[in-house]
Parts: sequence; structure tokens; C-alpha cells
Amino acid sequence: MTVAQIADRLADYCRKDEFSQAQAELYADDAVSIEPFETPGFDKETRGLKALKEKDKKFSAMVESRHGTTVSAPLVAGNAFSFVLTMDIKMKGREREKMEELCVYTVKDGKIIAEQFFM
Repeated sequence: MTVAQIADRLADYCRKDEFSQAQAELYADDAVSIEPFETPGFDKETRGLKALKEKDKKFSAMVESRHGTTVSAPLVAGNAFSFVLTMDIKMKGREREKMEELCVYTVKDGKIIAEQFFM
């Protein structure tokens, strides 16, 4: 797959809240994830697909309900792409909110090797 095809495929998965399926298909085994800041229960940086899958499970366990996810059209440049992801979500013990972040990805050899989020 090209970088643009990977970007489109990931955006489609995200729109359907199918994050674990996206990781299984599109991510390299040694992928890294970088958050904007360290939060309780989550490291700022997570390395390796197995650890990324655990991070996804941990986040999903904190979610009480999802009310929709929107993803902008991907913007592709070279081996990188980005999009804006907005989740209408209710976390356990919190009010319903819209979380918006800029998601930036790096691709190598047909797999996502890095993701970084900005809020």
C-alpha cells in the first residue's frame, strides 16, 4: 500500500472506532506512539505493537460511551500523513466531551512506524 492508501485506510478505521483492527493491519511490530503529555496510567511514549494494543485496551476500558468519531481528510507528504480526529465521548466518571487532536503518522515499508498526537 502507498502512504496515501494507508492514510485513507486508517482514517476509515478511526471513523468506525476500530482502532485495534487498524493496529493489527497497518502498524509495524516496533511502532512507537507519542502522547502530548504523560497522564495517569499512560506513558508519554509507548514502544512496540504489543504495548500499543495494551494501551488501546486500557483507554477503551476507561470509556463509558462513544457518540461518534469524525476524521478529516488525510494530508499526505512524503512518508508522513496527518488528520484531525474528533471523538464525542463519555469517559467513566466525567462529563461527555469532544476530544480533538491532530494525529501525525510516519510510514516505512508499508507500515505505520510512529504516531504522535497533539491537542
